[in-house]
Amino acid sequence: MDTLAAVMTAKGVGAISSIRLAGRNASRIIERIFKPLGGRPLMIKDGKILLGDILDNGGLIDHVIIGCEDAENFSINCHGNPLIVSEIMRLLLKNGAKSAQPEELLKCHFSDVIQANSIALEAQLAQIKAVTLEGTKIILNQAGTGLAGMLTDWLDGIDSIRLDEIHRQASLILENSQPARLIISGCSVVIAGPPNSGKSTLLNYLCGRQKSIVTDIPGTTRDWVGATCRLEGLLMELFDTAGLAEYLAAEISVDKAAQEKTAELLANADLILLVLDGSSDSEQLTEQMLSKIAHTRILVLLNKSDLPARFDEGKLPKKLGLPLRVSAKFGHGIEQLITQIRDIFGVSGFDLKIPVCFTERQQLLMKQLANIESKDSATQVISELLNGPV
Repeated sequence: MDTLAAVMTAKGVGAISSIRLAGRNASRIIERIFKPLGGRPLMIKDGKILLGDILDNGGLIDHVIIGCEDAENFSINCHGNPLIVSEIMRLLLKNGAKSAQPEELLKCHFSDVIQANSIALEAQLAQIKAVTLEGTKIILNQAGTGLAGMLTDWLDGIDSIRLDEIHRQASLILENSQPARLIISGCSVVIAGPPNSGKSTLLNYLCGRQKSIVTDIPGTTRDWVGATCRLEGLLMELFDTAGLAEYLAAEISVDKAAQEKTAELLANADLILLVLDGSSDSEQLTEQMLSKIAHTRILVLLNKSDLPARFDEGKLPKKLGLPLRVSAKFGHGIEQLITQIRDIFGVSGFDLKIPVCFTERQQLLMKQLANIESKDSATQVISELLNGPV
C-alpha cells in the first residue's frame, strides 16, 4: 500500500488537529521529519508515544505528540492552526506520502486492526476530538499501559485479586476520569456577578484580547460573550454574562432574555467565577443571585484590588469559601487565580499515564465494576470493557 496522509479533523482554527500517516514507508518519513524531545534517540515500536518536534530543514514547524501503533501506522497530533496543519501535510507529501481522504485511511486502518481491543479502537476515534496535546497523550496511554493494561492485569489475575480491591481501583479510575475529561475535552467557565463588577475586563485580560465592551455604565454586557483561553494544558471556554441583576430582568425583553441565557450558562458551567466589586461597600449579593449559582463550583473574586478595599468579606456566605482579591484591569492576582482554577479542576500535576475512562461506554461499565458483587460478574464486565462492541 502507498504511504497515505490525511487530516482527520475538520478545517478551521481548532485546539488540536490529528494527521494520520499510514503505509510501508511511514516510519521512514517519521524518522526524517521528527526529533524526539530532549535529544533522545528515536525509538519506533508498537504502542509507543513520541513527544517532540516536527522539523523542516532544521526549522521548527510544531511541537507534537505522535502515537505509534506499529511501523506503518502513526497519528500526528499537532496544534490546530490551519497554517501548522498545512505545513506538516506539505512536509509529509514532500517526503513521499500521498494525500488521502480521512474515510480512505480509516477504512484501511480498521480493516487491519479489527482484532485490537475495544479501548485501542476508541482511542483512535477519541484522539481526533481532543482539544489539548495533553489530552491526546492521556487517550493514547489508555490503549497500552493505562486502562487497557490495568484491565488485562485484572483479567489475568482474577483468581487472586480481591473483590473489594476491584471496587477500590474502579472507584479511583472514575475519580481520576473527571480531571482527565477536562484536559481532553476542555471546560466551561462562566464569569458572573452584578453589573459593573469588572467581568468583561477579566475576560479580556485572560484571553489577551478585546472580546467584550467595557465601560463604566452598569449592565453594558446585555448578552453573553464567549472566548477560548488556554491555561497550561487546560482549554477553557469562557463566558462573560449579562450582569445578574433583578432590575435588568424586569425592565425590557432584551434584558430578560439575556438573564435567561445567563441562567442557562450557569446551570451548565464546570466552574463559576463570581466577580464582585471589592472597591464598593454596596449590597452586591442577593438571595436570587445565590440561588442561580448554588449547584456549581464557585470561586469568588473581589475585583478592583487596585482601588481602596471597601467590600466586607464577612458578608459572603461561608459556603462560598475564601475570596481572592484581583485587579482584572492591571492583572494583579491573575497568576494565583489560574493556579486556583487548575487546583479546583484537579489538573495540577495530573499524571497523564494513569488509567482513566474517556468514553461513556467505559464510564458505565466501570461504574458497574465499582459495585460488582461477584468475581464471575467482574470477569464478564472486564471482558466487555476490553473486547465489547464500540
